[in-house]
Amino acid sequence: MAKESEELKTLTIKTLTKSSVWDIQENDVFRLWEGAEKDAEVRENVRHYQDILRSAFMIEELKDDSKVLRQKYEKQGYKVAQVKLDENVKVTWALKKRPIVRVTDLTYENIRHISAAKLVEVLDRNFGGGWDSLSQSIKDIIESGFDISTTTLPKDRLHKKGGMYEKKMADGYDVLEVEKGTWVEAIFAKLKPEAEKPRMKFASLRDMENEDEDEDMEIEDTYNKPDEDDIEIEEPDDDDINEDNYSTMMDLSGGDDDITADSLEDYADE
Repeated sequence: MAKESEELKTLTIKTLTKSSVWDIQENDVFRLWEGAEKDAEVRENVRHYQDILRSAFMIEELKDDSKVLRQKYEKQGYKVAQVKLDENVKVTWALKKRPIVRVTDLTYENIRHISAAKLVEVLDRNFGGGWDSLSQSIKDIIESGFDISTTTLPKDRLHKKGGMYEKKMADGYDVLEVEKGTWVEAIFAKLKPEAEKPRMKFASLRDMENEDEDEDMEIEDTYNKPDEDDIEIEEPDDDDINEDNYSTMMDLSGGDDDITADSLEDYADE
């Protein structure tokens, strides 16, 4: 509760969203609006901030600010007070938080702002065929904020010791029992924990020093270094060839046995 109080203190009309607006009550709206009366941005975007408020509140602008009309709205649960929309314009608002009575009142914006007990109450008011009687869109909204599990058992077995019912209740779930003849469907609901926001990781001084050292290291540039296969071998010039560096490709020291010295001499004579 202390955390919620701190969050409410930091809220302003300008920081309200269609989700966080469900955390405040009628008196908070008047207080926040009064705190923003001199804010030029709020005055220039009155319709935008009213739309956010209207997502969670019913707002009636009273043309007749008589005591009789005020009392009429107050009897219906409205809070009535004056607000300044401009430096010279004051109007009377009658505000009332939108009730969540039916499953069709549930939205992605308000689903995390009700308790499991409240959800069970809403489901109980609308049920007939059990969990499967709900539309998929309503199920998706509910399951975005709550862990839901169901079981259908004969009446005499539902509360069996050591069974699912007992374990779920011990784990903090709220339950709705829907009778189906001699059987009972139990729908268990528990508010999901807030998803932990990822924290930004800051580099330590040591990491930064190591990074600087890495930057100071001289890295050999091999990008422009030619591969061995690409190295061009310079052909010798004909004028440079002499008996010391010339070798023939023909091996006269040996070879086929059919070739003899005589045959070579004959070949020379011819």
